[in-house]
Amino acid sequence: MGTSSGDDLTQAQNELYRWIKEYMNNFQHSPSIRQMMQAMGLKSPAPIQSRLKHLQEKGYISWQEGKARTMQIVDEIIEGVPIMGSVAAGGLIETYSDVQENLDISDVLKKKNVFALTVNGDSMIDACIADGDMVLMEPLENSYSLKNGTIVSALVPGLGTTLKYFFRREGKIFLEAANPAYEPIKLNLDEVVFQGKLLAVWRKI
Repeated sequence: MGTSSGDDLTQAQNELYRWIKEYMNNFQHSPSIRQMMQAMGLKSPAPIQSRLKHLQEKGYISWQEGKARTMQIVDEIIEGVPIMGSVAAGGLIETYSDVQENLDISDVLKKKNVFALTVNGDSMIDACIADGDMVLMEPLENSYSLKNGTIVSALVPGLGTTLKYFFRREGKIFLEAANPAYEPIKLNLDEVVFQGKLLAVWRKI
């Protein structure tokens, strides 16, 4: 596994990661923030939350901030298709381009260069894509071939990446949510880079 060695982690991050793995192997559920603080000898939750954020960004864990019990160890649940980072399903967030892990369904999806993104947010909830889901994306060779209504991961340079429905109207690009709480994002074609279109949604129950 690419993440198992912890070569790209700081000593503090690696110490917490290895402790979490051992705890989850022993108890079959994730530890609380307080338990992690005690194990690391810390009196404040801030360093733990910072380390967890970095572990998630580097592809070691799946975690919803503020909800420690939702934590999963990435290299124990996925293998095969490269996970390229996270994609916002709300506002725009910074995108991560480093390949951190793999999802082992390559025998099912034979398309070339399929990659996975973890969903952050609820803007695609009416499309049955929830916060914490993993979406499998097919890279786009030509954005002009995109059909209206396709779910895409779109990168807006300087702002970040987001998962939305694609529409082209009157020379403009519209990225629309599947949740009425979110307004459409209106862009010029040269303001957006389409990373891929949706193939499947992976959800661990």
